[in-house]
Amino acid sequence: MIRVLIVDDQALMRAGFRALLDAEEGIEVVAEAGDGQQGVELARRHVPDVVLLDVQMPVLDGIGATRLIAADPRLAGVHVVILTNYGLDEYVFDALRAGASGFLLKDTEPADLVQAIHVARRGDALLSPAITRRLIGEFVSRPPDATHAAGLEALTNREREVLALVARGLANDEIAGRMVISPLTAKTHVSRAMTKLGARDRAQLVVYAYESGLITPKGSPQRPSWPAPAPPAP
Repeated sequence: MIRVLIVDDQALMRAGFRALLDAEEGIEVVAEAGDGQQGVELARRHVPDVVLLDVQMPVLDGIGATRLIAADPRLAGVHVVILTNYGLDEYVFDALRAGASGFLLKDTEPADLVQAIHVARRGDALLSPAITRRLIGEFVSRPPDATHAAGLEALTNREREVLALVARGLANDEIAGRMVISPLTAKTHVSRAMTKLGARDRAQLVVYAYESGLITPKGSPQRPSWPAPAPPAP
């Protein structure tokens, strides 16, 4: 059973999400909140698997609420999905840095919403190609973070290689095929990288890879970074 908390200041929007999710087998809406502060309190009380969290809310906005949830060790297994009216807005970069697992448009199709909750529960990132392009653009315009770059020293060469592939959007099965290893081994490398870097999920690994300078988007100027991972085995 996937336990979901809905946080949105629009009662009609909350009711619509609840009606849709309550009708789905294997999903349970455990609570609703009308502002970010209440959402954080309910997250601590219920410890849901997934929080659907609006960006613009009174008292505490979605970015602040995400930051508090991500910083609470008791909520380490909680995955935040940001709800937004716009796919490309100024909140994308800040929300991911705060600890969000991804984004959903409020007018998304019902089937896509349900699928997204399952994806978030697995710890996978919810980043559309358009949002990913915007995110990469933000990273290109910023210098590498020295703290993140230093953190790469904790990773083995294989883990850095896996991190780079995760940042390029590859799933575990695709990583396994690229590196000629089993999907289970790929999953293990991903999990170890997440643990060593203190990442909550794959979205955070993407952030780390770009902020550290491990990944430099094609077409952008080269910049100092950790030595690139060894090329995949032929």
